[in-house]
Amino acid sequence: MEIITNTTDFYLDRETAVAIGKFDGIHIGHRRLLEEIRGKKKEGLCACVFTFDPAPAVLFGLSDGKELTTREEKHMLFERAGVDILIEFPMNAVTAATTPEDFATEILAERMQTRFLAAGSDLSFGAGGAGDAGLLRRLGPELGFEVRIIAKVCLEGREVSSTCVRSCVERGDMPLAEKLLGMPYLIAGNVVKGNQLGRNLGFPTVNLLPEESKLLPPNGVYFSQVRHRGRMYRAISNVGYKPTVTEERVMGVESCLYDFNEVIYGEPVEVYLLEFCRPERRFESVEALRRQLEKDVEAGSFYKK
Repeated sequence: MEIITNTTDFYLDRETAVAIGKFDGIHIGHRRLLEEIRGKKKEGLCACVFTFDPAPAVLFGLSDGKELTTREEKHMLFERAGVDILIEFPMNAVTAATTPEDFATEILAERMQTRFLAAGSDLSFGAGGAGDAGLLRRLGPELGFEVRIIAKVCLEGREVSSTCVRSCVERGDMPLAEKLLGMPYLIAGNVVKGNQLGRNLGFPTVNLLPEESKLLPPNGVYFSQVRHRGRMYRAISNVGYKPTVTEERVMGVESCLYDFNEVIYGEPVEVYLLEFCRPERRFESVEALRRQLEKDVEAGSFYKK
């Protein structure tokens, strides 16, 4: 997948099918957009995702900056979804002042050679968010591209949105978050070395330090799965301030994998949180921690998704 980032000076030499949006979380509504552009590949168009970096809400101080998916996670998920080109368009005071008409003409039509565009019904773009789905429908034919506006996807009587997914994660409702996302909630990164307390207790773990921008669920232990080198392992994961990772007060995700005992420091892994098991707590002794770990691992062995 080609990634174009941190520049407004680009020109695509291929005709494209474009999905435009914020894509925070890449939920099942976003996946509908990706399906639309993938379907156009058989017509010879290049599947292209256009998103803003940072999101407009972050630029204008309307968001705390916490993300359901980090930039690196988006790259991985878009590539797996068959996206050929990802454009992370820089959002700043200058680009935010671009009129919707100029954006459609200069960026979509001229620079991106857009021939097909898919967007959600709640799309807004251009100065003051004045551009919307209706404007794209009017401008598209004049500028040489077909426009397909996708209505909000509904699940169990509610509209699917990044805000809805965020609410699920914040309260630890991982099963509902999974339904909205179309996959379990993901935390990806490279394994860091801890003080090996878990290994000394007979429960070796892999540790991640998520980016500060990553939205994490409530601290505690979760039934989980961990992907490493393409293979998925059942696991128990702790989200919280873990001295197993560092003496500093930073958030970590520590996972005990079943049927796995390799040393993989520095290697990429993906942790998928399935369901909340118990709150994080402090133990009065290392032995008390070991007994609780035994209970957690036993509970995980009986957990069925």
